[in-house]
Amino acid sequence: MSPEQLRNKFPWINTDGVALASYGMEHEGWFDPWCLLQGLRRKVQSMGVLFCHGEVTRFISSSDHMETRSGEEVTLKRIHEVHVKVDRSLEYQPVECAIVINAAGAWSGQIAQLAGIGKGPPGTLQGTKLPVEPRKRYVYVWHCPQGPGLETPFVVDPSGVYFRREGLGNNYLGGCSPTEEEEPDPGNLEVDHDFFQDKVWPSLAQRVPAFETLKARSSWAGYYDYNTFDQNGVVGPHPLVINMYFATGFSGHGLQQAPAVGRAVAEMVLQGHFQTIDLSPFLFSRFYLGEKVQEHNIV
Repeated sequence: MSPEQLRNKFPWINTDGVALASYGMEHEGWFDPWCLLQGLRRKVQSMGVLFCHGEVTRFISSSDHMETRSGEEVTLKRIHEVHVKVDRSLEYQPVECAIVINAAGAWSGQIAQLAGIGKGPPGTLQGTKLPVEPRKRYVYVWHCPQGPGLETPFVVDPSGVYFRREGLGNNYLGGCSPTEEEEPDPGNLEVDHDFFQDKVWPSLAQRVPAFETLKARSSWAGYYDYNTFDQNGVVGPHPLVINMYFATGFSGHGLQQAPAVGRAVAEMVLQGHFQTIDLSPFLFSRFYLGEKVQEHNIV
């Protein structure tokens, strides 16, 4: 859309600085992440999946040593047992396993380390870590009686600030990812309200003048499973820990891709290769090879 088309469609938008806008006419929109997660969870529970809530503390594995064509010795591992410390207990529960799916989100890097991934000489495949770590992000809710109406889409500003309507009562939800220099301490989930005042609100008010009179209502913080290498997902098996598969590192857009990633990992486990969509560019090996699949549009 041109700036004129954008103004005609959404008169409440200030188009200063906009050369082009993208508007999804169909198969687009937003959804409630928590509702989708709970829907998926209840469905698989109805199919017999057992959820055990606890913390993985150890992997028991066996090793085989082999030599590559270049003469480099590598160690292949297979995990046989996982120790899980269950809630409200000092004991761990040993779980025998044939397959381990590392979908531990922001903590998947720590889980990979427990399996010995990255504990090798630097510059080798054995020494290549899973580059996923927790990054704290804030979400804010505000009220604005004169704000955009029910036709408001999910809006992402070039500054990185985003927002959408929240319900029918002129409430809005949004936020912005900080720069590398502004990254908050992930050791807690306290909300920085100054970040909204200094970084989010000015861009909101510049793009939507009605937001100059908004009133902040509530906020919360959560974690991205942030892939520091290229901000994109890691999907598929580890090349050396041969029965650990990854579904992590999506850096904020994981739930959007979750159904497809779940199918892809299932295909890899059952068939040994991707079938529906070739996700081989997202394999772990790209970290060792230095082949980035860069994602620039993280909000």
